[in-house]
Amino acid sequence: MSTFKEAAIEILKKEHKALHFTEITRLALEKGLLETEGATPERTMNAQIVMDIKNKGKASDFIRTSSSTYDLNKNKEIKPLTKKIEEKEKEAEEAVKIESSYTGKAGENLVCSELLFRGFNASIMSVDVGMDIIATKENKLFSIQVKTSNLNKFNTYVFQIRKVSFERHDAGNIFYIFVLRGEKETNFLILPFYEVQKKVHEKAILTVHENKNYRINIKVRNGSVFLGTMQHQMDYFLNNWKLIK
Repeated sequence: MSTFKEAAIEILKKEHKALHFTEITRLALEKGLLETEGATPERTMNAQIVMDIKNKGKASDFIRTSSSTYDLNKNKEIKPLTKKIEEKEKEAEEAVKIESSYTGKAGENLVCSELLFRGFNASIMSVDVGMDIIATKENKLFSIQVKTSNLNKFNTYVFQIRKVSFERHDAGNIFYIFVLRGEKETNFLILPFYEVQKKVHEKAILTVHENKNYRINIKVRNGSVFLGTMQHQMDYFLNNWKLIK
């Protein structure tokens, strides 16, 4: 997975022109170069680029061409980074990872609570083996993968699934629960394994990162939920806990 700076460099290389940081972020998310559960990825992108310019000066990968607009620094001076700058960059990247980690764990606890309220004997796995929650009810066993995302500035929830993990768990009662954390409420898109597989075949779910990951874009528009494009309406699966049976 690319860092914000790596994603920005990749986008600017492909576009061959200066872009506003919101446009850089939008393209990076659309092309699957970024995986972030933060609510404001564009702010993180801007902060990372600004810090790079401030700390490295002429050795930065970026130049500012106008207000909040950046391009690649074609006259970049090659010189070793100081330890202090390296530490600052590492701290900034770790902060993004920590934010995503907290969000993911919070989503798992939300789903586990919902299952317990509905009479499932559910518990979060202490070791990550591809499934986050194991639940039982009426002598049936269910394996559940939880993905959590905050609503981003582009009014979309963005998720990533590792392809190798998805293909490894292709039998049994497996469900993917996408936690949609909006500004006013949290919803759950509950998809059986076969439904995710179906959407992969229909190209509603994209393959990214050199065929290593699946990228899921979920949009809520006028009370309806869509996966990938507006042609794939998924209202039946929204908050439908009865599917887990």
